[in-house]
Amino acid sequence: MSKGIALSVSASVLFAVMYYYTSLLKPLSGVEIFGWRMLLTVPCMTLFMLGSGEWRRVADLLRRFCAQPRLIGILFVSAALLGVQLWLFMWAPLNGYSLDVSLGYFLLPLAMVLTGRIAYGERLSYLQKIAVFFASLGVVNELYQVGGFSWATLVVVVGYPLYFVVRKWLKTDNLGGLWVDMTLMLPIAFWFVSSGEQGFGVFDQHPALSWLIPLLGLISASALVVYIIASRLLPFSLFGLLSYVEPVLLLGVALMLGESIKPGEWLTYIPIWMAVLVLVFEGFKHLMRHRRP
Repeated sequence: MSKGIALSVSASVLFAVMYYYTSLLKPLSGVEIFGWRMLLTVPCMTLFMLGSGEWRRVADLLRRFCAQPRLIGILFVSAALLGVQLWLFMWAPLNGYSLDVSLGYFLLPLAMVLTGRIAYGERLSYLQKIAVFFASLGVVNELYQVGGFSWATLVVVVGYPLYFVVRKWLKTDNLGGLWVDMTLMLPIAFWFVSSGEQGFGVFDQHPALSWLIPLLGLISASALVVYIIASRLLPFSLFGLLSYVEPVLLLGVALMLGESIKPGEWLTYIPIWMAVLVLVFEGFKHLMRHRRP
């Protein structure tokens, strides 16, 4: 289990490194960085799936969609929902929205809890109700301070739960489904790179990018592979608990990039952090209960 914990934390660190890494890729824009990430990550992910035997999931999905072509349109919706999230992750640090995105990731576990209640009729536990209460205090303060959350925060909080609901409905909530979603983005990624200000000739104008860009693909692919391996080695509850490491690191990156929490925003962040701690406590209790002999 210690290996799984180390891999899960390593994945969170790699995602945070990638979040900061975009600031090193000037003069590339956020959409160009997103394009390069997709173009380099999908081939690496394909090699991993071929080597690990996961490719059969892709084959199964392709056979099912050929037999049910009416589902293909929804599959493109799924890819678009994920594409927006991956684009925002690359774009935000370069455009002063990294703090907003990190807040979205802090709120995401609560959004998932509420999605389960609304979409699937799942009951909220006592501690989950307390977490929702604390998060609501933060939401109310943000509404009072600025009239609403940043669009970047809302894209994460609304978009990811919707994506997971669509994947569950399509039965593509596995590594094969993720590969299909990312592969469908490749034409857009190619267009983003080729039509960008730098284009594919960026290496001639900025030689340093000839190793920085491939390294981006390596970091991205490594983060995904390590994350997938960790998910297989850990109990689901512990894996869920460790997912809270990433938004903490993203917050640190946002502060490193020069963003700051304004005085009036502390009443937004502190209740949301308390809500996350309540969910962590609940997960820890659940994990300990299941480990008892």
